[in-house]
Amino acid sequence: MNSLGINKPKKETKIVVAMSGGVDSSVVAALMKEEGYDVTGITLKLYDDMKQSKEGRQCCAGQDILDAKRVSENININHKILFYQKKFKSEVIDSFVDSYAAGETPIPCVQCNQTVKFRDLFKYAKDLKADALITGHYVSRVQLNGHASMYRAKDQSRDQSYFLFSTTQEQLDYLRFPLGEIDKSETRLIAERLKLNVANKPDSQDICFVPNGDYASVIKKFRPESFKPGKILDLQGNEIGQHEGIINYTIGQRKGIKIASNIPLYVVNIDAEKNIIYVGSKECLEVKKISLRNLNILGSKKEFHKIVNIKVRSTGRLLKAKINFLENFADVEILEKETGISPGQACVFYSKDRFGDKLLGGGWIHKAYNKNLSTKLTT
Repeated sequence: MNSLGINKPKKETKIVVAMSGGVDSSVVAALMKEEGYDVTGITLKLYDDMKQSKEGRQCCAGQDILDAKRVSENININHKILFYQKKFKSEVIDSFVDSYAAGETPIPCVQCNQTVKFRDLFKYAKDLKADALITGHYVSRVQLNGHASMYRAKDQSRDQSYFLFSTTQEQLDYLRFPLGEIDKSETRLIAERLKLNVANKPDSQDICFVPNGDYASVIKKFRPESFKPGKILDLQGNEIGQHEGIINYTIGQRKGIKIASNIPLYVVNIDAEKNIIYVGSKECLEVKKISLRNLNILGSKKEFHKIVNIKVRSTGRLLKAKINFLENFADVEILEKETGISPGQACVFYSKDRFGDKLLGGGWIHKAYNKNLSTKLTT
């Protein structure tokens, strides 16, 4: 059994490494080559016609493809580029735009992993007869009794399991994540030791197709009608201001409301159908229950009979919760205080065992029931 858990000599083990052009995936490709595996690097070209950010800190764009190609040449592995712009536009960008226009707060990175990166790249790797698909994600993987489980990374400040909650069991059994047990600082040191040209390249910061975090420009390009002005109401239904389009607002937002008040005002609800923004005090953002749709469950639902941990945003803390399943839906009772949960985000499930925080799957937040809001504003 080799280091990837495959019963073959390393030189006879064919693997595909997803190479974004960043330091993490480049290090993974170089380490696999150094260990003696038969490595093919694959880079996805996902979009064009978008301006690069000033720092160039995005993935799957022109410079990143060149960086991935250069790394591949330096470490002497085969490298292929897949042109997935149409797939990415239809399955990620369009979904992102529609979700924002509906008053939600979407997470396109999850949908990208769910579709073009894992589903389509998974199939391509299989067609190449590869034994495994390797990525530079910071998650841990444990294999027991013939099946793999995913865990939060050792470097929890870099953990990416939240973005991978939609990974299927079949995909997880095929995937490998060599960086799950090391810190990001160690990854940089490995890149320097291997003299990779991307050793000091900054990490990606923005959503790749949103230059400099300017969501509004992307929405305006595809859904200009989303900038229709409308009313801002308080929780008693009084009009207290005007907005310039609901896409300029997200749940929990404070800046940019531009309304004089004796107390700080936050966006507490967005009614896209009526084009209304509701604002209120911070207390009105507390959420005790959420409803989920489009679930992905890893393992057995028996693990949910007890209290589990959840995350409702990628940078959020683990929260204790109870899960009630209803076919492909679920109601989640949050047992700790949490605020500013928005439809369109993901709720991801974890349980604690001897290996760490095990990913149990998750779902998309459909409704958030704010503790101090009337029913008519939250349904």
